[in-house]
Amino acid sequence: MSTTHTGPATITLHLDDLDPYVTHAPTRRWLTDPGLPGDSALSSFAELRREGLRTVADSTGALGAPDGRLAAELRDQLVIGGLVGPAGVETESVLLDGATGEVSTTYFFHDRPDLMDRRPLAPSLLTLVRFATATDELAGLRGQFAACAGRFGTKAVAEASRRLLALFEEGADGELPPFWKMAALIRPLALVAGPGTRSGLALDLPPRLLDQEFGRGGVARFEDVDFPATLTHEPTRRFLRETGLPADGFLFHLDPDVPLRTLAEYYEDERPGEFPADRLPDRAGHLIRLGYLVEDNSLVVDGTTGAVLNWSEPEATLHPLNTDISTLAFTLWLLHREHAIDEESGHALTTDTYDQLAMTMLQVLSAVDPTGTTTDPGGRHCWTELFQDEAGGVL
Repeated sequence: MSTTHTGPATITLHLDDLDPYVTHAPTRRWLTDPGLPGDSALSSFAELRREGLRTVADSTGALGAPDGRLAAELRDQLVIGGLVGPAGVETESVLLDGATGEVSTTYFFHDRPDLMDRRPLAPSLLTLVRFATATDELAGLRGQFAACAGRFGTKAVAEASRRLLALFEEGADGELPPFWKMAALIRPLALVAGPGTRSGLALDLPPRLLDQEFGRGGVARFEDVDFPATLTHEPTRRFLRETGLPADGFLFHLDPDVPLRTLAEYYEDERPGEFPADRLPDRAGHLIRLGYLVEDNSLVVDGTTGAVLNWSEPEATLHPLNTDISTLAFTLWLLHREHAIDEESGHALTTDTYDQLAMTMLQVLSAVDPTGTTTDPGGRHCWTELFQDEAGGVL
């Protein structure tokens, strides 16, 4: 196999590398020049650079397997790369049909190739590259989306989503695959909040953003009398007074009718004798419990630093959840907005493509706040675990 590089990250093939795998003339021309980008936030073609063109049958070792172990439509598909999830980890494999030029994805099950199937991704390599480039430009606010730089809020989200969706629909050559519909509807949500300047927090949320999403009666705000003495982080106090938090955010529930308490006070007042004091985390008197997360987990904020953490009662451990209260509010808004978008689309985002939706949501969250999607010293990915829990139906 003789791949070459026409640029710092471009992968091209020689014509003799394509035989007998690729007979589709436009695809042959594209693979020889201009080739495929080596680097993209959405996909990686490192597989092509490492291995050259290989069929799914070759990759699964199914050439000698009994008929029926691997679907006939998959056997001759060519493995050229993979979709990229959070932290650059490859998820689904990207397949190329050498006869038609169509691009699809699959998950490899080497022990059970009979369970493998294909999901459409793009009608051609040209379309795949165009769509991926546009999505990357949105993420970087450059190229076609350079005008979006410095613009934040719901209008900026709507405009970016409209432009990306129009571009995808124009080039889809039929029904738009769910992967790109998610990209157009979910990825622009990262533009709703700008970097924190006024708030002293990681993000400046637009005024009334949470009220518009959850209803004014669905957002709890607090007064100074509601704060424990150890909540000294002033940006957090101001956010809780002026912006507030959703009282019911799907995964997160708070009780707006009682003052906020430290984690130590919560156990003393609500559940005396149920949890040994020596199992509480260090500085439990400086960890302010905001509310219930999921399955015996509490969401707490460090009263000194403003960091938001997940307290797991069964494990008696703390794990980072969000950078601060502003990125927590963004996460809860993101979840609620995704639910609304999915309902408006007739659940097109979660039907048979939950895994792709979870990946898209995590990429949006990691672009705004990497804390909850980065492995902490205890090896936990808090939001990653929750978003990817398809059985729990979080998304």
